[in-house]
Amino acid sequence: MSEKPAGCQFPLDFFEEHLPLKPYHTDDLALGLQIRKKAQALKSRYVQHDGPTHKYWFVFDLDRPDAGLHWDNVGAPAPNIVAVNPRNGHAHLLYALETPVRTAPDGSLKALKYAAAVEGALRNKLGADPGYSSLICKNPLNAHWFVKVWETELYTLDWLADYVELSQSQKCESSASGLGRNCDLFERLRKWSYRAVRQGWPDYDRWFEAVFTRAQAYNTFDNPLQINEVKATARSVARYTHRKFSPQGFSAWQAYQGAKGGKKSKGGGRPSLGEPWKDMDISRATYFRRKKSEQL
Repeated sequence: MSEKPAGCQFPLDFFEEHLPLKPYHTDDLALGLQIRKKAQALKSRYVQHDGPTHKYWFVFDLDRPDAGLHWDNVGAPAPNIVAVNPRNGHAHLLYALETPVRTAPDGSLKALKYAAAVEGALRNKLGADPGYSSLICKNPLNAHWFVKVWETELYTLDWLADYVELSQSQKCESSASGLGRNCDLFERLRKWSYRAVRQGWPDYDRWFEAVFTRAQAYNTFDNPLQINEVKATARSVARYTHRKFSPQGFSAWQAYQGAKGGKKSKGGGRPSLGEPWKDMDISRATYFRRKKSEQL
């Protein structure tokens, strides 16, 4: 059976509308994935919910018999959609984003880091499987699953963030799960490329091949990114560095840095102040504020 569940509400329509044009799909995970047009893929039990350039959904995998209601027990926000396996109660929890996160490298890195922090914190709160790759999910439009719509409004990242603690997640540290992988790959590849492009200043085709090879070497997560995501990141970094970096530009930058270093301040430079605020057991800011007000 593959009919849309009875009583369909807005989040289910949103799910269908924003599927990739040719998503991965399967009826049996043991048989591997296929790629077909959306109309055909929607007949399968599992389907790819997001494409390589935008993330419309946070999807979490809970392998527990009460997965469909566990979010309420831990004080997490209500999922837009829950797709439950009727045999064991395990479920996928789907949260729809009002503004999709652009995962392509030309998107905002700051927004990507924030989304990764929210996603990671919500995963921890739910106790969801950190090894879930989020490539495909239980298709909520397939009648094989028990499907429940809880929240009909789309979530903003700030709304989801209200339910979690971000203090330890905000830095988007290297992560084997979710959007943290995108952050990690982009940061490592970007830093490597700024040095590597100076080794011979290759033409663009050779440079892209080198960047793509390096990107694949960095894609060593427990759940690797899709190859098209890796390729898109490599292409963006390769284009930027090839356009912005050149032998002439690098020489000019070196000359500028040398000129700055060769200048001497009048009077032999500023004498060192040391760190007297430490001896006084006050902050640096407090020290200078008191000094300015002649309290010291």
